[in-house]
Amino acid sequence: MNYPVTQAVRYLRSKDIEIVPHLFEYVEKGGTSHSSTALGIEESAIVKTLVFETADAKPLIVLMRGHMMVSTKKLARHIGTKSISPVTPEKANRLTGYMVGGTSPLGLKRPLPIYAEGSIFELDRIYINGGKRGFLVELEPQVLEEILDLERVAVGIERQKTN
Repeated sequence: MNYPVTQAVRYLRSKDIEIVPHLFEYVEKGGTSHSSTALGIEESAIVKTLVFETADAKPLIVLMRGHMMVSTKKLARHIGTKSISPVTPEKANRLTGYMVGGTSPLGLKRPLPIYAEGSIFELDRIYINGGKRGFLVELEPQVLEEILDLERVAVGIERQKTN
């Protein structure tokens, strides 16, 4: 299969990590719901890469399961800051080197603290962004801990279904 050779793919190759690439048609604001439907996989196995910042503008990344949201209160309490909020798409692009919708924790433009929802590591396989919109890479979740400097956290909350 032909797939994009992104900074994330280069990073994985440099670590000798085998991936299974998955391409799908990207839909603006489709999120993990769209990608899970397009690929025929469980939304809970997709890992989102979200960029936040603390009250004093220190950026960080949260890896969260597709069907969940980040409890910013829990995360702020965990890292000892007053508050945490999402950055703008423009700032996320600048910080990571990736376009929003294609953000990957792999091969970041500059190192950022990474917090990963602990339940990710209970899965057999995960699907995480490969560094381009419409491109997920499938791998074992333990690989993330082997190649990234991350901290496991319990900050995920179930997303409310909208009708």
